[in-house]
Amino acid sequence: FFKSPLEQSRAPAKTAPRIIPTTQRKEETAMIEQDTIKLLRECDAGIKMGVTSIDDVLPHTHSEKLQKTLTKCKDEHEQLQSQVQELLGKYKDEGKNPNPIAKGMSWMKTKVMLMMHENDATIADLMSDGAAMGVKSLAKYLNQYKAADRDSKNIAKKIIELEESLIKDIQPYL
Repeated sequence: FFKSPLEQSRAPAKTAPRIIPTTQRKEETAMIEQDTIKLLRECDAGIKMGVTSIDDVLPHTHSEKLQKTLTKCKDEHEQLQSQVQELLGKYKDEGKNPNPIAKGMSWMKTKVMLMMHENDATIADLMSDGAAMGVKSLAKYLNQYKAADRDSKNIAKKIIELEESLIKDIQPYL
């Protein structure tokens, strides 16, 4: 059956399946892997920083409820840490430690503030500031490493949720 040129132009065009060249697929895979590792490394460093900060203030808490809140948060951080380590292990990466300067400044601020005012309000203030910085940093890294895989993005989002929850839970102590 013959179709006129007008009828042919009205017929839906058949499109060939899009074939992605092998080199392009390899580049995309490499980009996903690089962003995944970078995001996981930042999660690793952030969790380590959070756990260290909690360890620094726990001995100074006066309220049993605040102590339990911080201990629970630390435990949840450590659970996420094991998930991060497991994923990093798949890429044969050892993770990342927090920036030594940031860690040192945090330790110094904690010691000075607790020397001046060793109370639960000071601890809540320090932990709120630290958690807010963690949220900000991880949100930045989520935006920066857009090609990271779903699992690593989900872990970063869980850490952000954990930090936001801590901020809310310790507000009564401010």
